Amino acid sequence: MNPGEGIVLVTGATGFIGKRLVSALLAGGHRVRCLVRRPDASLPDGAERVVGDILTREGLDAALAGIDTAFYLVHSMAGGRAGFERRDREAAEHFVAAGNRAGLRRAIYLGGLGETGDHLSEHLASRLEVAAILRRGSFRTTFLRAAIIIGAGGASFEMIRALVERLPVMITPRWVSTRCQPIAVGDVISYLTGCLEDERTTGETFDIGGPDILTYREMMERLAGVEKTFTMILSVPVLTPRLSSYWVGLVTPVRPSIAIPLIEGLKNEVVCRENRIRDFIPFPLTTYERAVTIALAEDKGNDYN
Repeated sequence: MNPGEGIVLVTGATGFIGKRLVSALLAGGHRVRCLVRRPDASLPDGAERVVGDILTREGLDAALAGIDTAFYLVHSMAGGRAGFERRDREAAEHFVAAGNRAGLRRAIYLGGLGETGDHLSEHLASRLEVAAILRRGSFRTTFLRAAIIIGAGGASFEMIRALVERLPVMITPRWVSTRCQPIAVGDVISYLTGCLEDERTTGETFDIGGPDILTYREMMERLAGVEKTFTMILSVPVLTPRLSSYWVGLVTPVRPSIAIPLIEGLKNEVVCRENRIRDFIPFPLTTYERAVTIALAEDKGNDYN
């Protein structure tokens, strides 16, 4: 699709990724329609608004009418800890049914890294299930798999940042030694917009990550280095991810309904197993320290969606 050709739908348009993506698409000359739950939701000038809710199906057919490509950026953890997997499943099924009715040609979905199997956290397993549901549609789905996304307002980043800033000495479980491949939010937006522009990515699955592979301990220590603060991390084998999720929920500003599933997912290594997307969308990747510096400089007025 060339800039200005057709209307692109963004679901989850007011979230951490969605609001940045909408701005980038508009700046690139695209016509953008946003599905939002509140009629007073803040959107950039030039964005078309459709009020609705994927879970209730309200406004979904109107949002998809005449759409060639849609970005699926929906997750349900903010709606409460209990049943978020069911809500994610139902939302994806509603989107597929409406997309089929509308003749949608293509969807682009941002989900999570994580190997398949029985030991995935509920959060990561739900992300993979959503991808599988979207692939059942008559349209073709591009699936981008990311680990922790570094940017102001991102739940995982704000959680790690709060731990470093509020707990100079931390007693942590073994998950601090789990490896992760964080990616700057700006790089995620570049990949999302790049997939829209490059038809060769249609129907493909890509792992996306930054240039650094770090343990969570290293991520916290490097963040402390950027902020020039002190942190000491002591790992103990008896503190499980589930137990640690409760004190993380108390210490950080991230809502427990979001923090607990994220912490439970830290037991799973999330590292790119392939880098094929670099053949289609090459650009200089942002280092972890640079991504943290950018995030800290951003306006902090957000609700950690």
